[in-house]
Amino acid sequence: MRRQTNGDRVWRVMAALTALGAASAWGFGGIEAGPLKIGGALRASYVQGDYAKDDTGGPQRGGNGGDFELDVFRVNLDFEKDGWLGKAEYRWYDGYNFLHTGWAGYESDKLGRIEVGLNRIPFGVGPYGPANSWFFDQHYYVGLSDHMKLGVKYTRGFGALTLDAAYYLRDMPNGAGTSADSARYSYAVVDEDAGDIPGAYQDTHQLNARAVYAVEKLKTDIGLSAQWSRLEAQDERAADSDAYAVSAHAKSTFGPVGVMLQLTRYDFDPEYRETAEGVRPCADLINMGAYDFAWPVASRGLIPSVAVSYTIREPVSWIDSITFYNDYSVIVKDGSDANGGFNDSAMNVTGMAIARGNWTIYVDYAISSGNYFVGDEGDDYGDGETYGSASVGDFGANRNDEWNGRFNINFGYYF
Repeated sequence: MRRQTNGDRVWRVMAALTALGAASAWGFGGIEAGPLKIGGALRASYVQGDYAKDDTGGPQRGGNGGDFELDVFRVNLDFEKDGWLGKAEYRWYDGYNFLHTGWAGYESDKLGRIEVGLNRIPFGVGPYGPANSWFFDQHYYVGLSDHMKLGVKYTRGFGALTLDAAYYLRDMPNGAGTSADSARYSYAVVDEDAGDIPGAYQDTHQLNARAVYAVEKLKTDIGLSAQWSRLEAQDERAADSDAYAVSAHAKSTFGPVGVMLQLTRYDFDPEYRETAEGVRPCADLINMGAYDFAWPVASRGLIPSVAVSYTIREPVSWIDSITFYNDYSVIVKDGSDANGGFNDSAMNVTGMAIARGNWTIYVDYAISSGNYFVGDEGDDYGDGETYGSASVGDFGANRNDEWNGRFNINFGYYF
């Protein structure tokens, strides 16, 4: 992820915190006009962790008491009448913005549910992957959870069995930002160069299938997911190829205890051509982007993930619930380049989510070797050198293989 600077955006953070307090005081809960509801969210974070510290002396991620930062402002439109459905969501971040969701559909007990437009792919244990925290898990960062694409999704229940099938023409459109193709929410293959890996692909014509069976005696939903897509070359630096992912997953609820398990194999298969200098880029890396920043990701790997939680309802009169959790996931990579094998990218998040009325507050401590969101000590993007010589904690080579920590409190008001 693009590193955030400190100091020059203080007024935006203060405005966000002021708006959060005002919304809470007024009890604003959105606007309803017949079947249409207008809502949204405003979120800000407090961050303190293993980040490089500058010499300004002001509050910042790496020291001097930590830093408050604007997270996101979003507006939601929801429509529901006589089985007809619709949903739209637009998001503004600090310096970039984009359409997150935009679909129309229909649902009935007899016919099932259909969504047409920019919707979430059916893959894995749930919409946000096997995760409880604000950080999600490593599936998200290779485009395999909470991923929005443009296409058609159909869902139908048959007793204890729920089936999903989907076709996607293309990925979510690029929004407004400074990057070439990465002003977007979901991590995706992008047509944007990064390091010495060409941004020569777009992910198109994707097929998804998911089956989930509810085993009532075990209080567990067991599922299988699969997807295939075409990697369409955007210029002469690459040839058309394809990508796939398969996953086994389970979600259990035992009273206040929740357990989510997922094991996924994914494989993007880029076919880069030799450059004019006779060099062929590393096929074990492919450029993916989100949040207005692109960087190479391991093009194939195995992702085991486990998330456990414990929820207490109304521990006190002024709190609706507190959920304690621990999420662990790792990208086990197959790849290597001229400098040797890639290091795996692991992340563990311990935290709690506090809910009260329209408020949700995540209090997390994350440690990771190879996640853009968690620390940047030891990272060196090469200063103009090739990607292979850069020492970076990321989802690609993770060359420095250094563990960093981040304490994060995310304050969210949803209306």
